[in-house]
Amino acid sequence: MHENYDLEMLLDLVERKQFRQLRGQLLEMNEVDIAEFLDELDVEQQILVFRLLPKDMAAEVFTYLEDSEDQEKLIGALSDKELREVLDELYLDDTVDIIEDMPANVVSRILRNTDASTRSQINQLLNYPKDSAGSIMTTEFVFLHPDATVEESFARIRKVGLDKETVYTCYVTKNRILLGVVTVKTLLLSDYETRIGDIMETNVISVNTHEDKEDVAQMFSKYDLSALPVVDGENRLVGIITFDDAMDVIEEETTEDFEKMAAILPSDKPYLKTGVFETWRSRIPWLMMLMLSATFTGIIITRFETALAACVVLTSFIPMLSGTGGNSGSQSSVAVIRALSLGEVEFSDVLAVLWKEIRVAVLCGVCLAAANFVKMMAVDRTLMNNPEVTVPVALVVCLTLMLTVICAKIVGCTLPMAAEKVGIDPAVMAAPFITTVVDALSLLIYFSIATRVLGI
Repeated sequence: MHENYDLEMLLDLVERKQFRQLRGQLLEMNEVDIAEFLDELDVEQQILVFRLLPKDMAAEVFTYLEDSEDQEKLIGALSDKELREVLDELYLDDTVDIIEDMPANVVSRILRNTDASTRSQINQLLNYPKDSAGSIMTTEFVFLHPDATVEESFARIRKVGLDKETVYTCYVTKNRILLGVVTVKTLLLSDYETRIGDIMETNVISVNTHEDKEDVAQMFSKYDLSALPVVDGENRLVGIITFDDAMDVIEEETTEDFEKMAAILPSDKPYLKTGVFETWRSRIPWLMMLMLSATFTGIIITRFETALAACVVLTSFIPMLSGTGGNSGSQSSVAVIRALSLGEVEFSDVLAVLWKEIRVAVLCGVCLAAANFVKMMAVDRTLMNNPEVTVPVALVVCLTLMLTVICAKIVGCTLPMAAEKVGIDPAVMAAPFITTVVDALSLLIYFSIATRVLGI
C-alpha cells in the first residue's frame, strides 16, 4: 500500500457510513490509490464506494482494479445507466482489455450498453490475434489532413481531442493512408498559415496489425517513443499503441518469463487472489516432470555404486559439484534469455554466443578449481584431519569442477537458443530444467574421471 493516504481512516469512514466525508477524501486521491483502497473492501462496500465517485474518475479507477473478478462483480452491481456512464468514459483499448477477461454473459451486457460505432470497433479489435499489435491498439487518435493549415488543425484538435488517448502526437493521413506525424510542439512553433504537409515528419516508424506485441513493446524503448501508429497491409492507419499499453505488455511478458523460469505455469491473477488449488495446479506439472527427469541422476549414481564404495569420500563432493554446475548454467541461460527477449541475439549468433561462453567458462572453471584445491588441502585434509582427501582425489574433484562449469555454460546458452529456433519460449529452458540436465552431466564427468585417475 502507498502511504500517501490514511487507509485506516478511510476504512473507518466506510464502517461508520460517513459517505459525504469519504467522498471528499476520495476526490483528493489518485485513481491508482483508490483502486488499491477498493481492493481492501468486501464486494458490498466496493460497490457503495465506487458509486460515490464522479463518472470520469470511476472509469479511471475501474481500469486500475487488479482483479478481473472485482471488475466483474462491479459490472454486475451497476445499473445499465451507470454501466453506460462508465463505459462512455473508458478508452476503447481499456474496454477491450476488460472484455477479454470477462465471461460471455458479462461481455454481452457490456456490448449492449455501448453505441453501435463503439461496438463495431470493439469487435474489430477483439478479432485480432491475442499476441498481436492489433489486440493492444486503440482507435482513438487525432488525424490531420496534409493540406490543412496549422490554425485549422488546432481547431480540429480542440473539437475531437477530448476523447482521444493522446493529442500530443497527431497523425497525418490522406484517404486513411499514413503520410507522416506532427507533434503539438511543432504546431505551436509554426505559423498559423503553414500547411501540415510542409511541417510533418515523413520518416514514420509504424507496425503492422499482426506484428507480435512483445516486439512492438521493445520498439518503444529502442526508438524512445510515446506512441506508435499501427497500419494494415496497405499502409492505412487503423490505430495507435500508447506508451502505457507497451509497458503493460512488457510487465506481463516479464512476469510470465519469471514464472516459466521458476517452473510455474503462468497466471494472470495477483498472488493473494490465487486459490491454493490453482497455485498447486500451476506448480505440480513442472515439479512432477523435474522429479521424474532427476531419476537419471539416481541411475548414474547406482551405475557407479562400486566406485563410490571403494572411495566413499567422493560422495561428499557431489552436492558442491551439482550446485556449482547448476548455478553456472543458470547464469548463462538468464543472460541469453534476456538477450533473446531484447533482440540482441538470434539463433544465427549461436556460434558467437557459444565461443564467448566457452571462454568465460574456462576462466570461471580454472578459478573455481584452483580455489577448491586450496580449500580441500587446507580445510578438508588438514583442519578436518581427513586422510582420505588425497592429492589425486582433489585433482579429480577440481578437474570435474572445471569441466562441469564448461559443460553447464554450453548447455545454459544453447538450450534457450535452440528453444527459440523451434518455437518454444526460451524461458522454459531456464534454471530448473538446465539444473537437472547439468546434474546428470556433472555426475557422468565425475565418475568417469574418478575411475580413470583413481583406478576404482
